[in-house]
Amino acid sequence: MTEDMDGISGKVVAITGASSGIGAATARRLAARGARLVLGARRVDRLDALADELRAAGAQVVVTATDVTRAADLDALVDAAVAEYGRLDVLVGNAGIAATGPIADGDVAGWMAMVDVNLRGVLYGFASATPVFRRQGRGHFVTTVSTSGLKIVPGQGVYAATKNAVRTVMEALRQESTDGVIRTTSISPGFVNTELDASVTDPELRRRVRADMDAFGLDPDAVARAVAFVIEQPDGVEIGDLTIRPTVQG
Repeated sequence: MTEDMDGISGKVVAITGASSGIGAATARRLAARGARLVLGARRVDRLDALADELRAAGAQVVVTATDVTRAADLDALVDAAVAEYGRLDVLVGNAGIAATGPIADGDVAGWMAMVDVNLRGVLYGFASATPVFRRQGRGHFVTTVSTSGLKIVPGQGVYAATKNAVRTVMEALRQESTDGVIRTTSISPGFVNTELDASVTDPELRRRVRADMDAFGLDPDAVARAVAFVIEQPDGVEIGDLTIRPTVQG
């Protein structure tokens, strides 16, 4: 199947937070569809294992250590795509942490960590990839946001704030990009059975989040299918926002 017919085959896709959860599931699904991948995360050992798995199935994969709180690491991720494949078609900004807990706890370090990863990491991706997208004449930012920003609940206020900040800048970028060069998509998952609970700082909240994930959290591949759906759309079609949650989530 050709790239024009498939919408994914042959495209160059970089993914942050690719070592587990939604990022790893997205890598597997896009590789199966013929995408050429650049995988970034801090845990390079996991990236290498995933890359070996995908290469064994015939995929083209490059791995680069990526801490999204470092602008230089996003530059390196984008540069790796261009050096290996000559272009970058899609940047999936998936890295995120959830140092959630009551605001009264005053977890300033956790708040700043979420700002650095969840917001700055996305902005660094914009800064790194936009010049490449402009030079090529097309490109697509697909960013993992959260239903936490759609329904504000106790214990998740600052986390939701970082996600809503991302939603805001994504919409601003969309409006600044109506020349058709850059597409933007915000994907807001609900409960997904990932390792995100490991970054929850409040012990009781972490226990509850883990219990909900185990009880009804989506398989990460459900979100990966959503990512594939938005990427495969024709160049003139933009899926701006997509929310995906378990049917039993309130």
